[in-house]
Amino acid sequence: MIDRVLTDKIFGIQTADDFNQVALEVFKFQYCNNELYRRFVDLLKVDVESVVRWEDIPCLPIECFKTNKVVSYTQPSIDYFQSSATTSMVTSKHYFFTTQLYTRSFLSDFEMFWGNPSQYCILALLPNYLHQTHSSLIFMVSELIKQTNCSHSKFYDSITPELISLLRNPKQLGKKLILFGVSYSLLDLVETETFSLGDAVVFETGGMKGRRKEMVREELHGILTKGLGVDSIASEYGMTELFSQAYSKGNGIYNTPPWMKIAIRDVNSPRYRIGRGRVGGIDVIDLANLYSCSFISTQDIGRQYADDSFEVQGRFDFSDTRGCNLLSSM
Repeated sequence: MIDRVLTDKIFGIQTADDFNQVALEVFKFQYCNNELYRRFVDLLKVDVESVVRWEDIPCLPIECFKTNKVVSYTQPSIDYFQSSATTSMVTSKHYFFTTQLYTRSFLSDFEMFWGNPSQYCILALLPNYLHQTHSSLIFMVSELIKQTNCSHSKFYDSITPELISLLRNPKQLGKKLILFGVSYSLLDLVETETFSLGDAVVFETGGMKGRRKEMVREELHGILTKGLGVDSIASEYGMTELFSQAYSKGNGIYNTPPWMKIAIRDVNSPRYRIGRGRVGGIDVIDLANLYSCSFISTQDIGRQYADDSFEVQGRFDFSDTRGCNLLSSM
């Protein structure tokens, strides 16, 4: 059963003090209800009652989602989201007993950054994801498509004549266009022909998935802006293990909704947070992730700026962290 009081607090956050207070409440809730997270906190010898700032809350290594069921509930799980990977990789699974929090989070988040989905027509060129039955991205985009109430909104498994026709003349859609596309498919698209999408919002999602050579963001977005005829390329920073997304409206600079924050940690001392402007590991605090773990230490490397926006600059080149290894041996 969902704690309505606590979830309303999460989505009602407006100030820094609000965030701190609710984060501490979520921390204590998950410490009491998430066995894995409690073991991790105890392993670090953290006195829960002495934690008074969200910045001091320990973040669970994201790799734990690959080998453990990371949950803060006792109800039977109804399903899970699973990360995409090659057949040789171990994937992460995010279990849940309801999708209500995820849906509330991504709809509120989307409207905050982009407006009501009903203003748009959404075309989603996501072939790599469409074949994944447990994709959180597909779940999100499916719901956004429903919310558009546009007969043209749909998924595309490949570059079809219908898709080309709609992109040649986006005004026929009757609404502003949003184009979601996995990176390699968008490159395939602009190699087919060039377009003039004008004020359309183009979301580049994911990487090359082994289909093409990886490219730096500036090069990729330069090719896409020219080929699609838009001023910038948008993107979302989200992952299987989270229930919220940060959004970039261009130049790879992301902002978070009020119930989500990031912090940058020292790459050599994971519990030590470094100042803004320096490069380090990205920790994510996603309070919408109430019934899993809201405090996650990712494998991403990035930099945070004075206004709390951030950019992602790469990933660590190792697969497991010491914290998760210690947990698995206990």
